[in-house]
Amino acid sequence: MTSHDEHGRPAQPPPQSLAAVTLLEEIRSGLDDVTLPLALPGADQARRGAAAARAQLDDYILPRYRSLDAPLLAVVGGSTGAGKSTLVNGLAGHPVTRAGAIRPTTRQPILLHNPAEAAWFEGQRVLPGLSRMRGTLAANPAPTGHAGEPATATDSLVLLADAAVPAGIALLDAPDVDSISDQNRLLAGQLLAAADLWVFVTTANRYADAVPWKLLLDAASRDITVAVVLDRVPQGAEAEVSQDLRGLLDREGLAGSRLFIIAETVLDSHGMLPAGAVDELREWLASLASDAAGRADVARRTLNGTVRALAQRIADLAESVRAQEQAAARLESDAVAAYENAATRILDATRDGALLRGEVLARWQDFVGTGEFFRTLEQNVGRFRDRMGAFFRGEPAPAVRVEAAIETGLQAVIVDEAANAAEDTDQRWRSDPAGRQLLAADDLSGTAPGFADRAAAEIRAWQEALMELIRTEGQGKRTQARWLSFGINGLGAALMIVVFSMTAGLTGLEIGVAGGTAVVGQRLLEAVFGEDAVRRMADKAREDLAVRCRQLLMDEQQKFLQRLPADNPDLAQTLAVQAGKLARLAESA
Repeated sequence: MTSHDEHGRPAQPPPQSLAAVTLLEEIRSGLDDVTLPLALPGADQARRGAAAARAQLDDYILPRYRSLDAPLLAVVGGSTGAGKSTLVNGLAGHPVTRAGAIRPTTRQPILLHNPAEAAWFEGQRVLPGLSRMRGTLAANPAPTGHAGEPATATDSLVLLADAAVPAGIALLDAPDVDSISDQNRLLAGQLLAAADLWVFVTTANRYADAVPWKLLLDAASRDITVAVVLDRVPQGAEAEVSQDLRGLLDREGLAGSRLFIIAETVLDSHGMLPAGAVDELREWLASLASDAAGRADVARRTLNGTVRALAQRIADLAESVRAQEQAAARLESDAVAAYENAATRILDATRDGALLRGEVLARWQDFVGTGEFFRTLEQNVGRFRDRMGAFFRGEPAPAVRVEAAIETGLQAVIVDEAANAAEDTDQRWRSDPAGRQLLAADDLSGTAPGFADRAAAEIRAWQEALMELIRTEGQGKRTQARWLSFGINGLGAALMIVVFSMTAGLTGLEIGVAGGTAVVGQRLLEAVFGEDAVRRMADKAREDLAVRCRQLLMDEQQKFLQRLPADNPDLAQTLAVQAGKLARLAESA
């Protein structure tokens, strides 16, 4: 037996439901992380499904699990003009809706309950998103919400205590499910999702309409107890119409639904049905209210069916999240591949001698002198060193011109390849619906503002690091005099030329010229530092340049990658596991 507080409410969930409540609360918390931001097929529907799951957990599943012996909530729903409010008035035996006995009118949902059970509904136990205000059977011209201002039709719930409502059940008069107001339709769906049982009202000429049947099929999928009220049935047509409707109910999985017939009749001056018109439905509800075991069976059946449907919805969400993750990974891969290819092309240009064309080659030739200088390569290293020493003690073209030419040429290659990568990524993303949405009207097909300056600064930093490498290598006593006599800028220019010395990208006369150019630089460095040291410095300089180029491009690709949604790699798996637990929970109940 569940313990109760002084208001007749359970003090805490029964022990057997505590684990279920913990699981459901965990799922509810996790649903806040389900955003599904990418424009994938079915994403809009999945987002609506996630919102519906959150709402149903808040409005019905968690409240019912926490209070398994609370009164049943019977929601009276149906199409526009079906007679819902008239039916509620008939069940109460006096006007309570629409006729003006209370304010506001039935555009706002009105919950009728037995006075002894007010505590179950005055708090936020069910439908916590709706504010509460108390109605009375007397006139109440301006009911207000918690803040003291008039409540609106779609954010408040009017509570009406009426002794005509049997203890154990409450009636909620909902807006039309096919209302012309979007807010009213949404509210009607929310209220039906919070119900333990439905009293679904339709008419003899509208019972096959699509909107109510969509909701009835949803009820069938969740195993909700449904009572269908067929209103305004013409005299003599009861058997034919009810037989046809019963056939529809049976075929659509609602064979267990109760069917109540209300004949077409004239309402009295208060808008009330004739006495006895709803006796059968009233007696059925009263019988259910008085039977604790029967109420528990209805509540648990609806709860289990709703949890089972939630399990499928969470499983579907897991698939939607996984699809989002895959789409994001695909877009990221496209961007990364484009910029990695650009990095490869830049580094190829630094290895194949291509950078020794044009201005760089001209400045290096100015630096080392005329063709007569190259003939010193045939002489021994000592004479070569003497020649070079005399050369540097004279008035050679400044080595910094070589550095500047290399900076300009390398910057042009980096900027051009970065632009190619951006254009490639932009095209790939725009061919994908998710990528198109992320880019919107922004044009990212070129380099970002300031990229050329950043590239130039990084090249200068590389050149400075290369100079420091030479200083470090030349600290030994044996070579210090040599590298000091040749000059740090001259040796640095020579090492840069060696770094770019492979000639696979050159043809014809260029190979001879550039190849000879590279040999000059290499022989000069070997004369100062030795062959092994030159190879080591060149490899280190190439590696440093490669790292800097890749980092430049990695930074540049962020203009694409930063548009991707935040990564939550465990979300899909977590949802899938939770869906399995929910399914087992529904089966075990």
